[in-house]
Amino acid sequence: MRRPRPRILLTGIVIVLATPFAMARAQHANARAGLARQPDWSAVRDETVRHLRRLIQLNTVNPPGNEITVARYLDSTLRAAGIETHLFEPSPGRAALVARLKGNGSKQPVLLMAHMDVVGVEADQWTVDPFAGVEKDGYVYGRGAIDDKGMLAANLVTMLLLKRNVIDAGGALQRDVVLVANSDEEAGGEWGMGWLIANKPDLIRAEFALNEGGRTRVVNGRPLYVAVQNTEKVAHNVRVIATGAGGHASVPLPGNAISRLARAMARIGEHEEPVRINPTTRVFFSELSKVWPNAAERRAMGDVASRDGRRVARGARVLSAIPIYNAVLRNGISPTLIDGGIRTNVIPTEATANLNIRTLPGESIDSVVARLRRVVGDKQVTFEVSRDTIDAPASSFRSPMFSAIADAVRSVDSSVAVVPYMSTGATDSARLRAWGVQTYGVLPFPLAQEDEERMHGNDERVPVESLLFGTKVIYLTAINVAG
Repeated sequence: MRRPRPRILLTGIVIVLATPFAMARAQHANARAGLARQPDWSAVRDETVRHLRRLIQLNTVNPPGNEITVARYLDSTLRAAGIETHLFEPSPGRAALVARLKGNGSKQPVLLMAHMDVVGVEADQWTVDPFAGVEKDGYVYGRGAIDDKGMLAANLVTMLLLKRNVIDAGGALQRDVVLVANSDEEAGGEWGMGWLIANKPDLIRAEFALNEGGRTRVVNGRPLYVAVQNTEKVAHNVRVIATGAGGHASVPLPGNAISRLARAMARIGEHEEPVRINPTTRVFFSELSKVWPNAAERRAMGDVASRDGRRVARGARVLSAIPIYNAVLRNGISPTLIDGGIRTNVIPTEATANLNIRTLPGESIDSVVARLRRVVGDKQVTFEVSRDTIDAPASSFRSPMFSAIADAVRSVDSSVAVVPYMSTGATDSARLRAWGVQTYGVLPFPLAQEDEERMHGNDERVPVESLLFGTKVIYLTAINVAG
C-alpha cells in the first residue's frame, strides 16, 4: 500500500511538514491550546521586556539577596490581575512568593519556578549599568537577564496570560498552575526552596515542575535544539591539604608544604576521570547526532550514544576536546581556591587547595577521592570532603511534562530538536526531585554560545526576540500540561 504523501499542515499555532502521524500529534496539541484565546504576541513581547527590565532594576545580588523587593513587585502585579498570592519573609530581606491559578483538581498541580537572587558584578567591566535594565540593539542587558530574571519575567507573563486567556475567557485548567519565586538559589537555597519545602510544603506540592537548567542553543544563526534538563551533576567541595615541616625561609626544606601541594595539584590537573554514559546522555547525544552540523562531531555523538565500547571510546576522544561535552561525559574536577603561608619569610606547615568536583548522578565522591589519592601518591597530602549536596533521581524524559515541553517548542518552531539533558551546574531542581516532584529545567531563550557564556559574566544580556520565544514556550507548556 502506498503511503500518503506528506503535506503542509497550517493551523493557528503549528506549521509543520506533516506525515499522518505528525498531523494527529499537531491537531492534538492545537486542540489543547484551543482552550485559550490566542495572545497578541507582539504585546506579550513588550510586556515581558517591561517586567524583565523592572526586575533587573531591583538589585538582588546574593549576598545579601534582599529578594523581598522583587517578591513585592510580583505580588502586587499578580494580585492586581486577580491571582491568589502568598508572600513570605523567612528572614529579614529574604522572601518567597507562591501564586496559584486553580484548576478543577482532576490532576495534580504543576509548578513554574524561578529564583529572584543574582550573582555579583564587576561593574567596571560592563559597558552598561548592570542594574539599569538597559534595552538596546535588540537586547535587554542586566544582571539576571539570563539567570534567572528572564525566566521569572516569562513565568509572570505566563500566569497573567493564563488568567486573561483561559480563566477569564470561561475556560478551565485540569491542574493548579503555581508560580514559585524563591530566594537564595545562588548560595545553596536554604532560604529559598529549602525553606519552602520545610515550612510550606502544602503550598508547593505538585506532580511536575518547570525550572531553569536547560539550554536553547543557536547554531549557525538559528535555534538548533532545546535541551531539557531532567537530571544534574552533583556538586562537592574537597579540600586538598598538604603538610610539611615549617621554619625560617632562609633555610629551604625539602618537605615544604607549598611545594608538596603544587606537585599534588599538578598531578590532579593531569588526571582524567573515566567516561560514563547514563540514559540521559545517551539519548542527548543520539538525538544531537541527527541534527549537528559538524560532521566529525556528529559522528562522535553517534559513537558515544552507541553501546559499543570501542565506538564510545572513539567518540569520547573527539568530544572531550569540547569543554562542555567533556563535562557531560565524566566527573569534573576544577581547582578553585588555594591558600598557604602566613608571612613572606616563614615556611608554612600547611597549604590547602579547594577542588570543586561535579560527580555524575549516582557516582560516589568517595570513589573519586580514592582515585585522586592514588594519583597524588603522597601520604602527607590528605583530602576532606564536604557532604552537603543532593544526589536526586532523574526525572523521566517520557513523562507528560516532558511531552508538553517538546510539543510547545515544536509549536513555536517545528525545526528545533528537543532532547533530555544532564546539566553540569546545580539548581533547585535537585531538592524537588529528591522530594518526589518530577522537575524539568529549561533556558527557553534561544542563545548563541557567546551570549550564553555571559551568564554570571559581564554584559549579561538576552535578545528581545528570544524573550518572546521563551515566553511562548512556557505558556504553551502550561496549556499543554494543565489544559
